Amino acid sequence: MTAKVISGNREIDHQALLGRAVKAASGLRALGAQAGEGVAIMLRNDFAFFEASFAAALIGAYATPINWHYTAEETAYIVSDCNARVLVIHADLWAQISPGLAKDALDGVTVLVVATPPEIAAAYGIDPAACPVPDGMTDWDSWRERQDAADASMPEAAISMIYTSGTTGRPKGVRRAPPNAESTAAVTNMVKVIFDTKPGMRTIVCGPMYHSAPNVYGLMAARAGGFVILEPRFDPERLLALIEEHRISHVHMVPTMFVRLLKLPEEVRRRYDLSSLEFVVHAAAPCPPDVKSAMIDWWGPVITEYYGGTESGAVVFCTSEEWLAHPGTVGKALAEATVRIYDDDGTMLPTGEIGEVYMRLHPLPDFTYQGRDDERRAIERDGLITCGDVGYLDADGFLYLCDRKKDMVISGGVNIYPAEIEAALVAHPDVADCAVFGIPDDEYGESLAAVIQPRDGAAPDAQDIQLFLREHVAGYMVPKLIEFQTTLPREDSGKIFKRKLRDPYWTAAGRQI
Repeated sequence: MTAKVISGNREIDHQALLGRAVKAASGLRALGAQAGEGVAIMLRNDFAFFEASFAAALIGAYATPINWHYTAEETAYIVSDCNARVLVIHADLWAQISPGLAKDALDGVTVLVVATPPEIAAAYGIDPAACPVPDGMTDWDSWRERQDAADASMPEAAISMIYTSGTTGRPKGVRRAPPNAESTAAVTNMVKVIFDTKPGMRTIVCGPMYHSAPNVYGLMAARAGGFVILEPRFDPERLLALIEEHRISHVHMVPTMFVRLLKLPEEVRRRYDLSSLEFVVHAAAPCPPDVKSAMIDWWGPVITEYYGGTESGAVVFCTSEEWLAHPGTVGKALAEATVRIYDDDGTMLPTGEIGEVYMRLHPLPDFTYQGRDDERRAIERDGLITCGDVGYLDADGFLYLCDRKKDMVISGGVNIYPAEIEAALVAHPDVADCAVFGIPDDEYGESLAAVIQPRDGAAPDAQDIQLFLREHVAGYMVPKLIEFQTTLPREDSGKIFKRKLRDPYWTAAGRQI
């Protein structure tokens, strides 16, 4: 089998991809890009994403993906913050942000434009007029082919500087120290455990590569010599069809994808042969236990899970068998990792007690937040770091997550974790998606609100939802306020921007807590 990357009707083999990356690396040097600086990449899943990422690694720079939903101001901030001298961007995205850029926003930055390919244009309904490289702009493909080629091997890893989603304040760039030979070997081994990356793997990248997990997964699969299909966006039935057609063996997913797959009609789910699947790994958001159990029943014991963050890397892992023995866990610490639970006073908590999760994958090179060393120091305790999650360890060392610390609601002195309520809500047949959060309450300080995205064609009412929830969670966990929206502010990674839903209530109340 030829190692290749496929997107729509286009494909490129492993050696040709490396050749393009080598030329691009030569061009980046000529443009003044240096080791330790960022190379800004604002692309959907496309060949150029791999080329630019590997090229940055070849010169010791940080490939810096930018969320392509961002505004001109947000984009300019990241380009400046990561010290990029180059921005690689799809043509339609340039058309999206360029009118809003301040006059001097990209001074000293060379913009290289990638023509938006037909499969991406079709997936997002992009105006064909916005897809070609505009007159007067530098075309990535033409520019790359003018550069010198030199002998080079595929970089051990593309050192990406991923920016956090910016739930509070500006996004922060996670800038990791350059790896040495020992740490590279350890991290490569960890990635093989978590992702099972290997020559001959056949996979689909169906999450956006500006997000840390799909970014690492896609780049490592291509570097390993895999057969990689790039999907512009996730479509549940199309995923099943691709698995059957291409005998896909490996997939990286998020729980939202599982939910959408399980909501396909039974006759559609049974239509496709999924027997080629060997290793399906998921992460990035909590997975409701009933959803995971249903997926294992359907796809078999090929489903694995890991937990970590952009800052920590993957720290815990579990197989289907381990999860079935410990329902609801996100896994057990890897051999070279430490996980502990602390209370707000810094006391390490015993088995079964809920607190903030601190962890460390010891071989992973340390990091700081770009230009924000003080914020990096603030998340460390006893040499471990936290990503802001709340959870507990069981007697066997398996970790269970309750919620994000910032999402916890304190109502009448009682701690409530919305993730449990959301897990119950998505089981309702009329609910496509949901978010639960705290809003001001004069009596209790906070009360619960839920915003629900109904399934297409469904029209649930608030009373029906509340009655359903009372059968699955304690009465005090049933939201007083339930609203419905056709769409929720969610990233493709599966994470909802709860701040955008929550903030109006607190602003109206004139307080934030």
